[in-house]
Amino acid sequence: MSSQAPEFILFVQHGWADDNRAMLNLASQLAANNALIVAPDLGFVQTWLRIEPLIQMVEKVAFQQLQTYPEAPLRIVGHSMGGLIWIELLHRHRNWWPRVHSLVLVGSPVGGADLGRILDPFGIGLGIAADLGCNRKPMATEIAAVIPTLAIAGDIDGGSDGTVTVNCTRFAYVHYVSIPESHAALRDHPAVAALIRNFWDDFTIGESIEINEIIHKLSAVPGMTDGHPRDFKRAEVLMYLKDGSSIRTWVNPFGVDHVFVASPDGQCLYAGFVGWVHAQDLQQALHAIRLAYGIW
Repeated sequence: MSSQAPEFILFVQHGWADDNRAMLNLASQLAANNALIVAPDLGFVQTWLRIEPLIQMVEKVAFQQLQTYPEAPLRIVGHSMGGLIWIELLHRHRNWWPRVHSLVLVGSPVGGADLGRILDPFGIGLGIAADLGCNRKPMATEIAAVIPTLAIAGDIDGGSDGTVTVNCTRFAYVHYVSIPESHAALRDHPAVAALIRNFWDDFTIGESIEINEIIHKLSAVPGMTDGHPRDFKRAEVLMYLKDGSSIRTWVNPFGVDHVFVASPDGQCLYAGFVGWVHAQDLQQALHAIRLAYGIW
């Protein structure tokens, strides 16, 4: 890049248990010579601790670049936890929004990583697990309603990229695409780069996600984590709804409550679970849904 102001600033952010090398490779597939690539390396060990210091590190770098190039638009790409960091930053800095050309979330567990909930089931703060298990869909939905946002998910087993479930990458207003690649491969896969370039040219690509009211209500239950649909076949119908869909439930051998929403033709539309601490919250939500939408 020449010494003049860049055409745009490309922020690429790596995630948990990683460094910035793969994201730099992805950026090299995306940015022309007139773009400034910014790829903070958060430190492998630090990514196992807590997310707040990592957010502050990226925030400091972003402030510096925004001040250095006050007219340059921002294009943001985050893989996994890197996407969560940018959701947090944009939530905190609404004044940045007019400068953001687009936000791309690659394999980011926006609804909360089920792995994080497994490692920290009570949300007491066991390292990064507590931070990865948080549901950031309300933040992301608000952002995506204004900033063009693309979610790229991997699906190698009918519901996840091997690490992050497909369900937790989807939220209202986002444009969504899935490809048959693993979580690690998504970081710098040529297909991911091609999808991002296409999105930059046309914000309408991908499936535009509209979350139905029942899924929205279940997602809002305290402690709800988006799950894998693999156990849908084990669930039993709890209630049928007026639109012909159904809610099904299953309790795993560890006593963890799972809930599923099925379409009228029996396809799984949503899978989620709550820990023991929030089991009563789920039961209350299901009772309210039965009263408002159920037919039996």
